[in-house]
Amino acid sequence: MTALPQQPDPPVDDLAPRFRSGDEVALREAYDRYGRAVLHLATSMLANRADAEDVTQATFVAAWLGRDTYDPAKGSLIGWLLGIGRRKVIDRMRATARETRVVETVRQLPEPAQSTPDPDRVVDRLVIADELARLPDDQRRMLELAFYDDLTHQQIATVTGVPLGTVKSHIRRGMASLKRRWEVDGAAPGARAAGFSGAR
Repeated sequence: MTALPQQPDPPVDDLAPRFRSGDEVALREAYDRYGRAVLHLATSMLANRADAEDVTQATFVAAWLGRDTYDPAKGSLIGWLLGIGRRKVIDRMRATARETRVVETVRQLPEPAQSTPDPDRVVDRLVIADELARLPDDQRRMLELAFYDDLTHQQIATVTGVPLGTVKSHIRRGMASLKRRWEVDGAAPGARAAGFSGAR
């Protein structure tokens, strides 16, 4: 029988130990070999491609700086990198959520008051608020949504669950009541008694 030629042993993959020892060439090799896998993980969890690319870079930076903590005996280099990548993705998601909350909070802040408010405008707002308070609850609520929140009739119906026709009726009756009160002398006793008879 003819003896089969002996196959050479497969080359030993020494990337992990070289990476851990601080070999910068190994860092480049690791990025070339596993960068796509980390990027795939990031893009599968983040909606923004740019964020995923940032997370991929941050993963390799963190891995390089923390290479002393990698133990090849406990797992593969790709598994370790993906673990870091997953944590970086979660950090980015939390940061984005915080930024979104801050933006929403700022959006909900009232407009800054004018440094020199127009007295007539202030009085008009107080008079209108006083007159609105006299209306039935349904009419007042619809008018506040329409004028203070700048909602359309259809949007008010959606928000309140009230039929569109009823919304229009409440607003029409409320406006008519306000007009009647506004046109009658003494309709806003607080403002007019204080001597603001010209405020409208």
